[in-house]
This record gives sequence, structure tokens and C-alpha cells, in this order.
Amino acid sequence: MTYSLPTDVPVLDIDPFGEDFQRGPDLFYERLRDAGPVVFLERYRVWAMARFAEVHAALRDHESFSSAAGVGLTNFWKEEPWRPPSLLLEADPPEHTRVRRITTRAMSPRAIEGLRPEFERQAEDLVTTVVARAEFDGVTELAQAYPLRVFPDAVGVGPHGRENLLLYGDMVFNGFGPRNQLFEEAMAPGAPVRDWIAEQCRRASLAPGGLGAGMYAAVDRGEITEDEAGLLVRSLLSAGIDTTVHAIAWTLHMLATQPGQWAALRDDPTLARPAFEETLRYASPVQLFLRATTREVRVADTVIPAGEKVVCFLAAANRDPREYDDPDRFDIRRRTVSHLAFGSGIHACVGAAIARLEAEILLTALARHVRTLELAGPPRPRRNNVLKALARLPLRVRAA
Repeated sequence: MTYSLPTDVPVLDIDPFGEDFQRGPDLFYERLRDAGPVVFLERYRVWAMARFAEVHAALRDHESFSSAAGVGLTNFWKEEPWRPPSLLLEADPPEHTRVRRITTRAMSPRAIEGLRPEFERQAEDLVTTVVARAEFDGVTELAQAYPLRVFPDAVGVGPHGRENLLLYGDMVFNGFGPRNQLFEEAMAPGAPVRDWIAEQCRRASLAPGGLGAGMYAAVDRGEITEDEAGLLVRSLLSAGIDTTVHAIAWTLHMLATQPGQWAALRDDPTLARPAFEETLRYASPVQLFLRATTREVRVADTVIPAGEKVVCFLAAANRDPREYDDPDRFDIRRRTVSHLAFGSGIHACVGAAIARLEAEILLTALARHVRTLELAGPPRPRRNNVLKALARLPLRVRAA
């Protein structure tokens, strides 16, 4: 395909899925923001936006920037996806409106708050266990362990095989990128993982009273089909673990490397939620999502043709100095309610409220039980096509 690009659109040879970019994305984000409100990424023949104003506007304009073509690099209007598209993330109104109403009802503020007592009990148990050891891996023993305890319970998934949720999350998020080595490695576990996920999404597999059962209650009301309910449960499982795991891990990393911020949280545990929100802004777990233009769209002085994929760099937008004062400073007292880590508009993350509850409860328990928090060794990053992730985070604590 030949593109006739306006002369004022910067054409950049930047690979957001490459190892150099992922090893140090901040300099690339600065370059993308400084280049202009819209750029063209030559390697993948896609358009891109990295400034807050433009990304925010695109996420809230589903009529111009569609999710139905997929929120990854693959264009569903032209290529076959590796799995059935998500009814929530990869659909537009009116189809999206119908199913989003069901998940919103099932995950009402009252329903989410009802999870608090059990979430607090599990956090207390896990935190006292790791604090007693003094040194532990903040990723596997806390950031992964806690969501894998509480979130599947909330959905109604049984206790066996939950490690498959992490493997499936790798498939989903690496699947948003190109068919590179990361994609191939994520897909290697293959059918057994996908079969386990499919089994957990069946009505008969879900515990009564859970969020998953709430999806099937909509079937009984005649609002959706049995198959659609299963796909909604799958959306909950694919979106409810990985992003929360990595956001909690990065929060632990930031607090362990900035003693003043940890001291502030320890002295005032009500800063637990703001600390999590600041991490979401500063170290956004989801680095990017894509949209597709439904028509010619003018952004600033650039016209993007119809049917084009557009990268929305969420992490770059969240560090845009045009939106935030001193954006490269981590400050848990900052008001960060405007960040885009959970998206914005009708496709904002359906599990955001649960992730916030998990993080608030876990960080509050840590602040209550831990006096000092520091690194016990070098962290090890984990490459992913879309997520900013840690594979290992050695931590040392001294009990309060």
C-alpha cells in the first residue's frame, strides 16, 4: 500500500515492540511527544499519538477511532484474529453498549465494596507471611500471589490451575503486538491453557454468587446468549490479573526505591490509593493500545485517512509535561485522577474498580506491618509487547 503523507507529519523509524524501546521507553516517549501531535511509524505503517490531549480525545471518540478492528496491531477488518474478539474491548456501540451494561450492573460499587472483607482477610494473611521472612520476591510472592487469591474467587473460579491465568494473560497482551518472538513464546503453551480458560468460563464451572455467575444471570433475563456470557467471563479473566499484577509490582518498586514516599505511606496509610494511582500514571502497566479510523479524521493539522491503525501511547501521555507538572517525579500526594492507565471513555477498563480495591487493601496492610521497605537485589524486567512488567523484584522489609 502506498501512503501519501502530508509533508508536516513526522515519519519515525521507532519500533515500540523492539527490545531497545522496551528496555528504556521514556526517551522514545519524549521523542514521540516532541515530534508532534501525530506521527507515522514507518516500520508498521501505522499512525501514532503520544501527547495527553490527543490520546485522551481519541480514546473518548469511539465514532472516529474504533475498537472493533482490534486494539492491537492486527486489523480485524483485514486480518483474522487469533481468538474471538472481546465483546467489551474489541466492539463498538450498539453491541458494546448492550454487554457493557451487564458488566456494569454485575460490578456495581456496592458489589465491589462487598468484596472488601475477604480481600482484607487475604491481604492480612499474605502480608504477615512475607514480612515474617524479611526477604521475598515482590512479584511472585506478593504482586502475583494476591490477585491470584482474591480475583478468581470474586469471579467464581475454582482453586485449581490458576497459574493458567498468567499464561493466558501473556497470550492476550503479547497478542496485541506483532507476530514476533514474544508472541510465539507466549503462544507456546497453546491449547491446554486456552482449554482451561474456556472450561472456567462455562456456567457449570462458576461458583454461585460470583461475578461470573452474574454474567449468566443476564442469560436467564434474556439479555445475552450463553456463548456471549462465556465471552464476558473470559474478558474478566483476561483483563483482571496481569495489569493488576504489574501495577502492584511497580508500586512496590517505586516505594522501595524512594524511602521518603514509603515513609509518607507508612505514616498515613490513607495514601495507599493515591500511591497506586501515581504508579499507574508514572509506570503505566499498559503502554499502548490501538484504534482504527472509521473515516478521515483531522487531529491538529493532520488528516488521518479512513481505515488506518493508530497507536495511542498511554504511558507517554501519562508523562506528558503539557498535562502534568514535573511529570517525571513520583509523588504519591499528586492528584492523578486524569491518568489514562485504565483507558478512558466507553472502553475504559471494566476491572479498574477491583484493581483499585486490591491495591488499596494490600498497600494498607503493608503500611501497617512494615517499617522499612527496600530492594534486596536488582529487579529483573519482563519483556512484553504491550505491558511494562517485572519478572523479579527482590525486597527486604523490617517489621513495624
